[in-house]
Parts: sequence; C-alpha cells; structure tokens
Amino acid sequence: MIQLVKKAQKGDGSAFLELFQQYEVEIYRMAFLYVKNKEDALDVVQEVAYQSFSKIKTLKKPEYFKTWLIKIVINCSLQLLNKKKKVIQLTPEFDEFMGSSDEDLPLTLSLKDVINTLMEEEKTVLLLRFYHGYTFKEISEMLDIPLGTAKTVLYRSLEKLRKEFKEVK
Repeated sequence: MIQLVKKAQKGDGSAFLELFQQYEVEIYRMAFLYVKNKEDALDVVQEVAYQSFSKIKTLKKPEYFKTWLIKIVINCSLQLLNKKKKVIQLTPEFDEFMGSSDEDLPLTLSLKDVINTLMEEEKTVLLLRFYHGYTFKEISEMLDIPLGTAKTVLYRSLEKLRKEFKEVK
C-alpha cells in the first residue's frame, strides 16, 4: 500500500485509483452515517475522491493514507450537512452494531434516539472508536485534537448516553 501511495503522490493516476477503490466502500459507509441518504453519501464519496486526488502530494506519511482519507470523509460530510442544515441520524447498517433482534427492538430504537442527542463531535468520536475501532491516538490525529480531548469527548459522550438512556427507560 505504501508503494501505491508513493506512486500516486508522483502523479500515477492508476495507482491512486487502485488505492481509492480499496477504501471506497468504507468511505461510502462513513459518509452515509453522517448524511443519512444515498445521494448525499455518493456526493461525499465523489468529493472525497476529488479532494484526495488533488491533495495527495500533501500527505506526509504514506502509512496514514486510510486515516487521512477518513478525515477528508468526515470534513466533507460535515460541510455538506452544514450546507443543508440536516440533523445527523444513524443508518440501518448501525443496527448490526447495536443488535436488532425482535426482542431488543424497543431497546435498539431507544438507544438510537439517545445517540442522536449527541453533538456532532461527540458522535464522531463515538462512531470512530466503537463502530470503526480506531484508537484514541488515531482519532486525535484524524480530528486534529489533542489525545486528552479525544478521551474526554468520548467519556463525556458515554456519560450523556448513560443519563439519557436512564431517562428513556
């Protein structure tokens, strides 16, 4: 992968295309988590492709290509949401993460409602940590925030969720 990134940084379009295609599905899923509809998610993927292709020479460490891409996805998604003034909602794909068997349906719906009460930054950190499995260090680098802030935001989010969930129950 590092070799492909280096080739892409030198202007090799086919190397960039191969790299981008490796992460295209993950980019779409992450965008969809934010924008909540297929058309907007596809717009975000297209914008990410454009921005990442035009700015790949600015990537300093090729081993962080995926992290760099995810950061672009988050920024593009948030920009689109700000333009449209939409509320971020979770996707049906998130059901797998929270469990969606029939007996848990009321609990799942409640948890989704509670998660939707979080601010954008809190949701972002929560999704990156638990949905995508990134470490605190990776999250702090992706979002350009200090490591301690990433931890604080996550713990604050979890505490909010606990309080909100108790109220919903």
